[in-house]
Amino acid sequence: MNRDALIFDRPEALAATKPSEYRGVERDGVRLMITTPSGHTHAHFYDLPKFLDNGDVLVVNRSATLPASLPATGRIGDFILNLSTAYGKHLWLAEPRWSSAQPGPLPVRSGDEICVAGVKGRLIAPYPGINRLWFVQFSGDPHIAMQRVGQPIRYGYVEGQYPLSMYQTVFADTPGSAEMPSAAYPFTPKVVTDLYERGIQLADITLHTGVSSLDVEVEHIEDHPLYPEPFVVPKRTAQIINQAHLDGRRIIAVGTTVVRALESAWTGEMVVSSSGFTRLYVRPDKGIHVIDGLITGMHDPVTSHLAMLYAIAGEALIRDAYAEAVKKGYLWHEFGDSHRILTGD
Repeated sequence: MNRDALIFDRPEALAATKPSEYRGVERDGVRLMITTPSGHTHAHFYDLPKFLDNGDVLVVNRSATLPASLPATGRIGDFILNLSTAYGKHLWLAEPRWSSAQPGPLPVRSGDEICVAGVKGRLIAPYPGINRLWFVQFSGDPHIAMQRVGQPIRYGYVEGQYPLSMYQTVFADTPGSAEMPSAAYPFTPKVVTDLYERGIQLADITLHTGVSSLDVEVEHIEDHPLYPEPFVVPKRTAQIINQAHLDGRRIIAVGTTVVRALESAWTGEMVVSSSGFTRLYVRPDKGIHVIDGLITGMHDPVTSHLAMLYAIAGEALIRDAYAEAVKKGYLWHEFGDSHRILTGD
């Protein structure tokens, strides 16, 4: 598939510039678009249980967000370093940026010594095929720097700074994500209670997501590189999903992170308990095997997330849905509106 297939017109004015709570809207009051092969329905997120069936399984991500944006200084002067993914012994993949609104690549070099909020580090090499991301070897634990001065990662479309609590979901209990697994942002305790009362079963995975600000820059989307992210699919979750498949009940992922984790645990016949790092790229030529639907936010043009949506529901339906979302004024990004996509009616 060519990169052009991921291009669509999304007006800048449709970016959610602040958390819903700061817009006078409760989290579960954001808008919800329901997309099936029959078309699109508009509601609010607190209506979600009405659009699910008794016996459906929702799989959520337990990962909690880190204050992963840190002030840094080095040969090039002052910049910020957005930590992305930890690979052990103080080795991290990270994104050096001039500011939240001004990305790289920065004119850094292998071997550059940097100081990140009092913790010394050295740039090792850029990630192959993604020159905005660098491996950084720290001499100490950057978690100490995060605890002291770290801020949530944010980008230029977000107006103002907000506490880390605004970047946590109701399911978050395992710190590790550089950015919020934001598909679960609109869930509230009341919505969760309503789901249980309707007979919806919840299961969980953990996938610590890294920075997500990387567009597809290659001509053929299949050549777009993804870096490894750590994940865990527990035995209980695998059992719940396999039983639901046997019963003919639907599996609905809450977020693209959940899709990647579940597809990484798919053997070709069933889901098995799994852990490790995944670079799985869910795209149309690979297809999906585990889920029947997805709850997610609105994704930008020319991103690997959009390629995943095409794999789930087809390019034509997703393009039609996004044209509808633009027409109706839905909001994009982590604090924006929500989208439930089903492969069948």
